[in-house]
Amino acid sequence: MRNKIDRRGVLMAGAALGATTALAALPGTAYAAPGAPSAEGTPGSRRWSGAKSANGWPVLEEAELFRIEGSGRSVRLAGGDAAVILLHVARRFHYEIDQLRDGDVTGHSTTRGAIQDYESNYLSGTALAIRPLAYPVGAKGGLYPHELVVVRDILAELDGVVGWGGDLPTPKESHFELAYGPGHPKVKGVARTIRAWQAGPGSAGAGAVDAFDPERRSRSRAFARRTA
Repeated sequence: MRNKIDRRGVLMAGAALGATTALAALPGTAYAAPGAPSAEGTPGSRRWSGAKSANGWPVLEEAELFRIEGSGRSVRLAGGDAAVILLHVARRFHYEIDQLRDGDVTGHSTTRGAIQDYESNYLSGTALAIRPLAYPVGAKGGLYPHELVVVRDILAELDGVVGWGGDLPTPKESHFELAYGPGHPKVKGVARTIRAWQAGPGSAGAGAVDAFDPERRSRSRAFARRTA
């Protein structure tokens, strides 16, 4: 993990001066999430009025708070399989790309403004943004090559169940979302696999993989080609 000051660190430090501190709640406690990433009031944003988000999940008025293992951070997400999968993404970012800091991760939102339709997925708690101020809508190329290797490995490992904003026509490299609707067999299967890793001896899953292993690199490249 990087500990040096870099260009994104400077940007985030400056943005943090104007940030507000989110209200805390106990893990597993339902709570409205006004501090999640929202484009409401931003030029070009529009109000999402549907009962479901763009990926087919129901919009939530409140969401549970989940701890991101090993990071000391928390995020509000839809429960069940959605949380299992998205927390895995956040853990891998923390362990393999850079240490998560206060305010780096946002999830469920109750404000309905969206610049892009995919941002409605925050309303259902089925998307999270990691450093949205550093990787905003429309910006591309923010990740260093070795960081992109890890992201590609995560996407391949989860077999397309998670989509990355960097691959969308209007990119948002901070954005990770469930790409399938509730109850989809692939969602259930990937969540079951992650739970098995968590219950195992610690030799698989977040913190126990090497994204730069030649076999994993080969698989992630093949996956990227198939899904391009």
